[in-house]
Amino acid sequence: MEKNNKMGTMAMPKLVANMSLPLMISLLVQSLYNIVDSIFVSRIGEDALTAVSLAYPVQLLMIAVSVGTSVGVNTMLAQSIGAKREKDTKNIATTGMLLALAGMAVFMLLGLTCVGLFVNMFTDDEIIGSYCRQYLTICMLFCAGTFIETMFQRFLQSVGDTFDSMISLVSGAVTNIILDPIMIFGLLGFPALGIRGAAIATVIGQWVAASIAVILNTKRNPVVKVGLKDFHFQKATVFKIYRVGLPTIVTQALGSIMLTAVNAILISFSSTAVAFFGVYYKLQNFLYMPMNGLGQAAIPIVGYSYGAGRKDRILDCLKVMLPTAGVIAVVITVVFMAFPAQLLSIFSASETMLEIGVPALRIISLTFVFGAETIILGYSMSGLGNGVVNMLGTALRQVIVLVPFIWIFSRLLGVDCAWYAFWISEVVGTAYAAWASVRELKKKEILGEKN
Repeated sequence: MEKNNKMGTMAMPKLVANMSLPLMISLLVQSLYNIVDSIFVSRIGEDALTAVSLAYPVQLLMIAVSVGTSVGVNTMLAQSIGAKREKDTKNIATTGMLLALAGMAVFMLLGLTCVGLFVNMFTDDEIIGSYCRQYLTICMLFCAGTFIETMFQRFLQSVGDTFDSMISLVSGAVTNIILDPIMIFGLLGFPALGIRGAAIATVIGQWVAASIAVILNTKRNPVVKVGLKDFHFQKATVFKIYRVGLPTIVTQALGSIMLTAVNAILISFSSTAVAFFGVYYKLQNFLYMPMNGLGQAAIPIVGYSYGAGRKDRILDCLKVMLPTAGVIAVVITVVFMAFPAQLLSIFSASETMLEIGVPALRIISLTFVFGAETIILGYSMSGLGNGVVNMLGTALRQVIVLVPFIWIFSRLLGVDCAWYAFWISEVVGTAYAAWASVRELKKKEILGEKN
């Protein structure tokens, strides 16, 4: 129980560092799955890079369902552990695992039946379409590793064990990085599998991470256990999981929706624009991982503090996390502003892609501070059991405001001006998140008088 006790006793700056640093590292390394795939796939050619960019929204959707479900479970576990309800803890964990397996089954079925339909919606180019079908089919049919890995990592995080969670994530990413060139280009006696090799390397990495997460949870987490003995399925538990989890699923899925919609807009200009935006999104995801690590650490900290009746520590958490996220965002902005060509060149960017991408990265990067604050506020409110703030904040900044303005600016002013839509969407998203968070904190009697 020592790891649980630190949630209520450790000084908040130290606790935030203790919880978030392993998450930052693990998320940074995890995001290398798609970064590394894209780097090596770009060596095959721009058609292959475009295919992976088209497939990425579906991968994000799988991640959305797995992460959203596990966030709902994580929130309930943290509150249950904080309130010392041991029987509820086991029941919640077992219910979460069953829900994860159900999500896995759905995507495997879609992988068998719907990949061709999806690809045909976005391209009639035979080479790009073939690459995309090969890559996406493998990722979906063997997606079990994603769902199992994510759930067991959240079990570890719910008791404050972000280090072991990091170990499982890093092991999977390192496996993927090692296998990518071997399987794509046929090294060490392996046949050259091209884009299929990239997909196979990815799913093997996910399975390695899942296996290690299960082992670590079994050996080192005496609090959260999964088992059907004395298990009672309760609709109320599922409802509570998805009260936080469903908005989180929607929040995560918004990235998929945004990419799909923006790809549909950009493809009318050129496939290079689609390839660039896929590269940008992966770069942004990679560099945003420190903020996401902070935000994900907020869920168990806020959830535990609320369950234990320590409302003062919730405000302390926000006072540490918000300025920290702002500083990280400024550093990332400087990187994007100073080295846009170098970042794109990692992906073998053509001259055309550089012409589109260099000014675009500089325009978009000026919004990163706003995005960081929206992320921290959204995850913190999820820790209180309100996932709607995170969902709507993300919806405003990634879809509701962003996509229409990209369409308007690109049509009226050209694709080079489409990126100014980010300026509008990020400011609107942050304004909403701040207002909604203050409202929730007052409602829970954490800040000022109850509304």
